[in-house]
Amino acid sequence: MATVQESIDVAVPVTTAYNQWTQFESFPHFMGGVESVVQQDDTHLRWTTSVAGQTREFDTVITEQLPDQRIAWTSLDGVEHAGVVTFESLGAGETRVNVEFQWNPESATEKIGAAFGADNAQVKSDLKKFKEFVENHGATGAWRGEVDPGPVGTTF
Repeated sequence: MATVQESIDVAVPVTTAYNQWTQFESFPHFMGGVESVVQQDDTHLRWTTSVAGQTREFDTVITEQLPDQRIAWTSLDGVEHAGVVTFESLGAGETRVNVEFQWNPESATEKIGAAFGADNAQVKSDLKKFKEFVENHGATGAWRGEVDPGPVGTTF
């Protein structure tokens, strides 16, 4: 399993950063390789990605969601992965966004890329684009509901 951990400070209140992150269908605006995300219901997402000429479709489920604090997910099919995004208030107008996930690279290209940190570099770039997006546009929507992880909890 490969592990990715990246953080960025954004100059918006924690509620604004969190609210924008809940707008999953906007991810193609700031995530490289993400062609589309379709939110099927409160917890299920259908992703289409294109990386290194390879298009993939897969489903994820949100396993935990606490407004202004965290969103955790796991894959249901496709490449095995799970992770969490947390939001830390650094004051009235600044938030630290932390992304951590684990994934199981399958192809030789994915394994080589993970070994050389390409996945970390992509997430770092995506977070910079998220910062620009949310600082320039604010939140384009919000979902303030909670998803309870239940008695088992999440990996992260």
